[in-house]
Amino acid sequence: MDRLQALKVFVAVAEAEGFARGARAAGISPPSATRAINTLEQTLGARLFTRSTRRVRLTDAGRAYLEDVREILTQLQAADDAASGAANTPVGQLRLTCPQEFGRIHVAPVLTDFLDAHPQVRADVLMVDRLVNLLEEGFDIAVRIGHLPSSDLTAIRIGQVRQVVCGSLAYFAERGLPQTPDDLTAHRLVAIGPASPLNEWRFGADRSQAVRVTPQLTVSSLAAAIDIARRGWGLCRVLSYQVGADLASGTLDTVLEAYEPAPLPIHLVHVEGRRAAARVRAFIDFATPRLREIEALHYGQSAGPLR
Repeated sequence: MDRLQALKVFVAVAEAEGFARGARAAGISPPSATRAINTLEQTLGARLFTRSTRRVRLTDAGRAYLEDVREILTQLQAADDAASGAANTPVGQLRLTCPQEFGRIHVAPVLTDFLDAHPQVRADVLMVDRLVNLLEEGFDIAVRIGHLPSSDLTAIRIGQVRQVVCGSLAYFAERGLPQTPDDLTAHRLVAIGPASPLNEWRFGADRSQAVRVTPQLTVSSLAAAIDIARRGWGLCRVLSYQVGADLASGTLDTVLEAYEPAPLPIHLVHVEGRRAAARVRAFIDFATPRLREIEALHYGQSAGPLR
C-alpha cells in the first residue's frame, strides 16, 4: 500500500475509532488496515493509536498528526480538482454540522433540495447541540447560533433568533400574563435539560438580570417541553426559531419581550480559499438566500440587509 493510501486509511480509522469500521470506510479489509497503520507507525517511529479490545484511540502524537494529514489530503484534493476541472463542479461528500432542532426544521429541507440539484454530491450531517471544530473533526460547513470568536473561518450571516418565554393563550387566560421576570416565580414553568438545584433565567439586553426559578417540571426533550406548553400546562423558554410555526399560527405567544436578552446572530461558517471545494461553495450559494427568506430566522428584526 502506498503512503497516500496509508494516510487515508489512518484518517478513516481515527474517525471510526476502530480498525473494522475504518477499513469499511476506506474500502479495504481490516487486516489490510492494520498492516497499513503498523507500517505507518514504524515509518514515523511513533505510536499513533492506543488499542483495546473495544476501540482504538489516538495518542497525543496521533491527534497532532491527524490534523496535519487532513490538511494535506484537503489540499491534494483541491489540486486534483483544479487539474481535472472538478473545482467548478459540485461532487463528492459534503460534511455539515448544525444544532439538532435547527437541522431538523431548517437545514434538512434546504439540503435535500440541494442534493436534488446536485446528484453527484453526497451529504453527511451531524445534528448536535455542541460546538464542533470544523478543522479538527473534518467538517466543511457549520451553522453557528451566537456571537462568533475571531478565527480564520469565513462567516455569512443568515439571520437572528431571540430567547423567548412562551405559553398558550389558554394558559394565559387561566393564569394571567407575567409583567416582569420576577412574576415567573408565581407561574408553572417547564425547564429543558437536566434538573439543577440552581436554576436561573437571565434577562436584559446584557443578560445582567438573573431570576431564580423553580420549574415544576424538567424534561430532557425540547420537543416535549414545547408540546407541553402548546397544551396549556405551563411556560417554557426556548429560542424563537424553535417555535416559529407556533408563533406564526398563534398556538403560542411570547411574554416579557421588553426584558429579553439581545438577539443571537446565526451564521454559516466554512473554510475559505482553495480548501473550499466546489460542493462547499455551491451549498453556501444555494442555502444562504433560502435560509435568509425564512421568517422565523428574523423574528423581531426590522427589515434590512444582512452582512
